[in-house]
Amino acid sequence: MTLVDSNVLLDVIQEDPKWGDWSEARLAEALDRGVVIINPIIFAEVALAFETQEQLESHFPLEEYERRPLPWTGAMVAARAFLQYRRRGGLRATPLPDFYIGAHAQLENLTLLTRDAARYRTYFPRVKLIAPG
Repeated sequence: MTLVDSNVLLDVIQEDPKWGDWSEARLAEALDRGVVIINPIIFAEVALAFETQEQLESHFPLEEYERRPLPWTGAMVAARAFLQYRRRGGLRATPLPDFYIGAHAQLENLTLLTRDAARYRTYFPRVKLIAPG
């Protein structure tokens, strides 16, 4: 099962000139392999690209995307990873939600499809990634 990061979904939705083709191909492969998962954080980040709830909902049909809640135990995992990031000099501007996405993937043993591999490799080394390079 694959958890898809919002950056990949936004690349496809917004037809990003640099990453759109890569993200579209990887997303298609994930859909071919099986269950593709999004969570409320990913859904909210992607919602910024749409004008209405109906447009957002129609882009993520339930037969293709499984919507999973965030695991409560992920709060502590995300907080600890974020604290480690901050202690290493990480910028305050980096959002805590990215760490919650990593925690979700780790706790449910999900493969994470993302373009933001460096942070996930550093703070969630047990998570299997599908990422550029």
